[in-house]
Amino acid sequence: MRFPFADAHCDYLYCDCFREYDIVNPIQGQMMSIDRMLEGNVKLQCFAVWTDKKLRMTPLQQAMNMIDVYHCILETYDDICEFDADFDENSGRIATVLTMEGGEPIGYEIANLHNFYRLGVRAMALTWNYPNQLAYPATKQSKKGLTEFGKYVVEEMGDLGMAIDLAHLSDVCIDDVLGITSVPVYASHSNARAVYNHPRSLNDEHIREIAKRGGVIGTNFYYAHLAGTINVSTADVVRHIAHIAEVGGIDCVCIGSDYDGMGVTPVDLRDSSELQNLAAALIQNGFTEDEVAKITYYNLRNYLARFCL
Repeated sequence: MRFPFADAHCDYLYCDCFREYDIVNPIQGQMMSIDRMLEGNVKLQCFAVWTDKKLRMTPLQQAMNMIDVYHCILETYDDICEFDADFDENSGRIATVLTMEGGEPIGYEIANLHNFYRLGVRAMALTWNYPNQLAYPATKQSKKGLTEFGKYVVEEMGDLGMAIDLAHLSDVCIDDVLGITSVPVYASHSNARAVYNHPRSLNDEHIREIAKRGGVIGTNFYYAHLAGTINVSTADVVRHIAHIAEVGGIDCVCIGSDYDGMGVTPVDLRDSSELQNLAAALIQNGFTEDEVAKITYYNLRNYLARFCL
């Protein structure tokens, strides 16, 4: 059986803009392309807008360039379409959702948040690996929570129907978000801290709260979050999935690969064409076909359809 996949996070758009990646003609090291997604049976792909403070362009300029690339892809290739309530996973097409990783592009202008929503952004992580005007990142040293403007942005996102992504946030920031809003939140690409102790991963308390609210957690494939060694495989991914499912229930687990945002992948998940290897590993580890289909596709699809459309 070939399972459908929905992926909550990739960094392809940045690589297209600034590393000469191509959605139809992949270069060496590229993990995402239309053919590779089709081969892996990807039915739904979230494309993140991530900005690099090392570039001379402002975060807003970078974001607008990536959003332009995203819409050009939609306009050019029939295999890709925007996700909506009428999307048919049997159509042979790949549905897409535009997300943002880090709130730097909005600056201190709430109008920018509104305009990004109008341009199609349906989810946003407040920060990445650095503090910004909204929040503080997940590090061993970080004990700080949301800024006052960050709290305002969280409230506004809830009102807009823009999903609040907890990935990369400090524990204190996550607590702040959960205290401010009652909407279903999610973590696009986060693992289980109890399986491998990394500050970027979620503790069990946060896993339970995300699940309780009807949110989802996308297990990522980054070796440093899986096991702390570059020698990782689907077995390591399955361990995190199994723990999240045990703590939060089977309906809260999904996939957030982080493809094109990491240098080292699991040996048997080198790009999106190999995603069926993960489905096979889940079956081998005792998950039923219905459970695997939830993990690989339906949990994320249903969350996005319920909250972001």
